[in-house]
Amino acid sequence: MHSPHLHSPCAGGAEQKRSDEAPVPIPPCTITVLLAEDHAIVREGLRAFLDREDDIEVVGEARNGRRAVELVRQLCPDVVIMDVGMPQLNGMEATRQVRKISPSTKVLLLSAHSADAYIEQAIAIGAAGYLDKLASVHELPSAIREVYQGLPFYSPTISKRLRARDALAIAQRKFATKKASLLSSREMELLQLIAEGKANKECAAELQLSHKTIEKHRQNLMDKLNIHNTAGLTRYAIAAGIIEVSVPVTLL
Repeated sequence: MHSPHLHSPCAGGAEQKRSDEAPVPIPPCTITVLLAEDHAIVREGLRAFLDREDDIEVVGEARNGRRAVELVRQLCPDVVIMDVGMPQLNGMEATRQVRKISPSTKVLLLSAHSADAYIEQAIAIGAAGYLDKLASVHELPSAIREVYQGLPFYSPTISKRLRARDALAIAQRKFATKKASLLSSREMELLQLIAEGKANKECAAELQLSHKTIEKHRQNLMDKLNIHNTAGLTRYAIAAGIIEVSVPVTLL
């Protein structure tokens, strides 16, 4: 039998020391897990495998996303293993709802699909990790422990792609930043206004310059950066960190 769950966010943990004695060592806490998978044979196999782990306890099972959300509300598990493709409510939307009702619950998505679009959506909705169904089942306990500790976990092939993408983004930003050093202070100001969707007339008013001077600065910008349209200037400004992606922009 697993030890009682001592750290549930829904119930206070027991204090294991007395005021008149030395502290008693606190045993490792059990990580409670909910399995959400519509195929019974897969769900039962995962449960049988996880039951071998001393520090992991499966506290519930769901065969669709809607039931998974209900059980999270009732059980407040530490980790949910969530299949992406489930009836009634798919795993992505179920994850979004779980994150709202129980922010402390970590969701580890499980899917046969590992395209970038799936990974990006998983990250956007707050999933703690993503396991490709082609991965070995032996990765699952480690994945559960890592996301429980607040660390992201991805299957090795997915993790490798993410690292390559991050490295490319860093390289692109360094290149864009180097090019930005060629611009004057006034040109940098104008570039930001353009990237924020301002027309030439608005830029002139903001910088207190004539319309003709703005056009000249704009042309210099394009010549120095070898970019000849507003959309390109906007993408460059984002890559160089001149504006944040959260800033509303207009791509023309």
